[in-house]
Amino acid sequence: MSVTDEFEQAQVDVKQLAQRPGNDVLLQLYALYKQGTQGDVSGGRPGVFDLVGRAKHDAWKGLAGTAPEDAQRRYVDLVRRLQGAA
Repeated sequence: MSVTDEFEQAQVDVKQLAQRPGNDVLLQLYALYKQGTQGDVSGGRPGVFDLVGRAKHDAWKGLAGTAPEDAQRRYVDLVRRLQGAA
């Protein structure tokens, strides 16, 4: 199975987790997904009153320079760890 196939399966699997992950893990998943599908973040950082948008932007920006395939692999690994924790 290719990394892309595993990544697509992990996107399905993450929605079927027994427990919803905490906010830190959700931010990691978001950032890895975005880096894996779109590459480095573009656009400006959201305003000071958009706390969720800023957190997402900062998490994604933290992965700048990470190859999309590496981000996809890390996403798959994180989802597998979450499945094992259930």
